[in-house]
Amino acid sequence: MLQTYSGELASLLVAVFWTITALSFEVATKRVGSLAVNITRLAFAFVFLSVFGFVYRGLPLPVDAGAHQWIWLSLSGLVGFVFGDYFLFHSYRLISSRIAMLIMTFVPPVTALLGWLILGEQMRGIHLAGMTLTVTGIIITVFGKEQGKSIKLKYPLKGIFFALLGVLGQAAGLVISKFGMQSYNAFASTQIRIIAGFIGFALIILFTGKMHLVRTAFKNPKAMTGITIGSFFGPFLGVSFSLVAIQLTTTGIASTLMAIVPILIIPPAAIFLKQKVTLLDYIGAAISVGGVVLFFV
Repeated sequence: MLQTYSGELASLLVAVFWTITALSFEVATKRVGSLAVNITRLAFAFVFLSVFGFVYRGLPLPVDAGAHQWIWLSLSGLVGFVFGDYFLFHSYRLISSRIAMLIMTFVPPVTALLGWLILGEQMRGIHLAGMTLTVTGIIITVFGKEQGKSIKLKYPLKGIFFALLGVLGQAAGLVISKFGMQSYNAFASTQIRIIAGFIGFALIILFTGKMHLVRTAFKNPKAMTGITIGSFFGPFLGVSFSLVAIQLTTTGIASTLMAIVPILIIPPAAIFLKQKVTLLDYIGAAISVGGVVLFFV
């Protein structure tokens, strides 16, 4: 039973890891900014992956990867980590994070569409129903974040466009990863993606003259604690298990199950961040869980 749904279970683990990551990076970002957090998290994750690779594979670096893996996984790192995350974080400035999260729920259908167009993946009707329910539950929960306020069409077009670019980056990054990784080790594949992502962010910081933000981050203990925890559960475990997931199931199913983070984050957000949980949050969670169940039928 577990082997049959190993890809789905790996996807759910990713959602748990990314929930921890989101809370950790929220603490860090509020103190030192998103650009510093982005490049520092990749540096830390590279160290974690190097140690892991040395212990379990005897290779601290992915030197056994072929040209196919290096080319396509590097492209995936640039598309997912740099392009996608860069525009997603910028969208937070222009529209509320609630609206950005809402737009990011379109990652699963976009991923499924790209998986169908590029990889020829097929999805059963019940999986499409599960995807619809899961995304619907997430949307209801995100809408419920601000009780008593309705969504207005008065958001900067630039911010909405940036969030949509974030959707495209994350979805395309997953699909390109699956094509590039093939049967290669998922953790080593993540390391290649992180190397490319780190170089990409380093160039952005270099050309924008923001190196001082990184130095400031290392002087902030609370920020560094958040970055360290977030890096371990995010770029290290989360991204690596996401590649394991897409090796074992379709990108559409994997990305949908990974997308339940806004649901999983409700309890810790209420307990640790003292955020108010509304009735719509619980309704959205119930619908989303119902959608997840359909993937196991």
